[in-house]
Formats: sequence, C-alpha cells, structure tokens
Amino acid sequence: MHAIGIDIGGTKIAGALVDDEGEILLEERRPTPAGDAEAIVDTVVEMIGRLSLGHEVIAAGVAAAGFIDAAQSTVYYAPNINWRNEPLRQRLLDKLDIDITVDNDANAAGWAEFRYGAGRLYSDMTMLTLGTGVGGAVVTQDRLFRGGFGAGAEIGHLRVVPDGLPCGCGARGCIEQYGSGRALLRMANAIADVGGIGLALADARRVNGELTGDQVGELIAAGDPGALQALRELGGWLGAACASLAAVLDPQVFVFGGGVAMAGDVLLDPIRESFLAHLPARGFHPEPKFAIAELVNNAGVVGAADLARIHAQR
Repeated sequence: MHAIGIDIGGTKIAGALVDDEGEILLEERRPTPAGDAEAIVDTVVEMIGRLSLGHEVIAAGVAAAGFIDAAQSTVYYAPNINWRNEPLRQRLLDKLDIDITVDNDANAAGWAEFRYGAGRLYSDMTMLTLGTGVGGAVVTQDRLFRGGFGAGAEIGHLRVVPDGLPCGCGARGCIEQYGSGRALLRMANAIADVGGIGLALADARRVNGELTGDQVGELIAAGDPGALQALRELGGWLGAACASLAAVLDPQVFVFGGGVAMAGDVLLDPIRESFLAHLPARGFHPEPKFAIAELVNNAGVVGAADLARIHAQR
C-alpha cells in the first residue's frame, strides 16, 4: 500500500510517493514559502494531490523541523517557519480526504534509517543528524520514542559543556554548538587563524572572505591536516555526548546522518575513540556499533510516509 511523505525544510519542500518497501516511486520538490503559513499548506496540499494521481494512497505524512505534539497533529514551534501552536494536521485535513500525520523531521529520518537503512538489523537505535544544527531520533524496542509531550529526542540540546557556548534554544553548552556543521566551520576557522596545519584552510577562506562547508568538506576528502584536525575535534565532542546517551538509552547502534556525516569513517573513528574514553563501566557490558546513514536526502520523505502508513493501519 502506497503512502506519501512530505519533508518541509527552511528552503525547500520535498515530496514522494513511497511503497511499503521504502522505495520512492515518484518525487517532487518546491521552494518553501517560509514566511507564509497558508502558502505552505497550499503547497503541501497540491503536492499530495499530484503525487496521488492514479495511485491508491492510504495516508500522507508531513515532516518538519520543530516541536510536534504527541498526537502528531500540532507544531508547537518551528525555528525556520512562522509556526507557533500551528494545527497543521487539521488544516491539511480540511483540504484533503486522506489520513494525515505530522512528525518531527529528524524523527522521520531516523525512522527511515531504522526501517530501511543503517538501523534495520537492530531493535534499539539512536540517530544524530549533523547539519546546520544537531537533530536526533531514538528507537527503542522497535518503537519510535516521542516523549510524554511529543517533543522527545531533541539530542542537539543535550548539554555537554557547563556554561559553554550560547545556543539558539536559550541554554549554553549544547552539543549542537560542538557537533554540528556550524561548529565544524568555527573549529576550522580557529585552526586557520593559527597557521601551520591551518594554511590550506586560510587559503580557502581568502577565496570568498569566509570558509564554507563545501570547502572544508573538500579539504577533509583531500586529507588536509588542518581540516582533519577540526573534524577530530568535532568527533571528540560527539563521542563524549554518545557515551552519556548510551548510559541512558543503551542503543545497539548509533547512526549519523546529515552533511557532516558524509565524511564517513574519518568522522566515525574519533567518535568511537572519544566514546570509549568516556563510556561508564567500559568493558563490563556490550558496546554499540557506529554507522553512517544510508538513505541520505531521501530519509525524511521515506520516514514520513512509513509513519503515516503505520498510523493509518492502526
């Protein structure tokens, strides 16, 4: 039975028709009218209509960055879209004759990895998405963890440094400030300022007046020592955070997605090293695996569709 997944981002809305094996049959992308909540609803309705044409569709799932209530209905808060207590599910149901669910985008991506990607062989998985910020998803005993109010698994706001760098959430020292793409750029800039192993980073920065994620990624792929040092620093913080998460969640596997994770084992190696250095009671219980996400940019729409299908079949 087919379902539709919609992933609403700050700059684009992606949609896909997905079968029950997680395969994308049709897909579509549109710019996000981020400043106009009504236009977003209209765009999503139009996409669902087009993707449904000629197909038997059981449900549609919508994923968005933000806090979603436990009923998979209301967006409490979205950082990149002007949504505050937005009754998104009901607004879509008013215009569509199909079962609708709403989910956090990291939850949707994590569920896709659990069902069809790097977590498919496990019952307990913790995923961290490393982009501009740090997102997260937790699956325990084959069930997606949402929390009592629906806003659980916000791993990016786990505090790792008391009185550390200020975070957009209002707290200080969150792992988002030490394990994200933005953090990697900050670390790379600091290494460029020193010179020495940072000379290639400094040269790249002079091209546009500032370092970009693509430039740092290219230098990492080329084995530049300055860029690799920045990645190792990032991996060290992520490994320490995962050790704390493991003490609470005890996952069988940690999965890392997002643009930063494209570095592969070059990122996983320092994460593993730091994880073992900080792991409580090391050596006295099994240790989790570490893996890179497999679905990449398709995870959001695939996970949203699958969660909607499950909801409709209950």
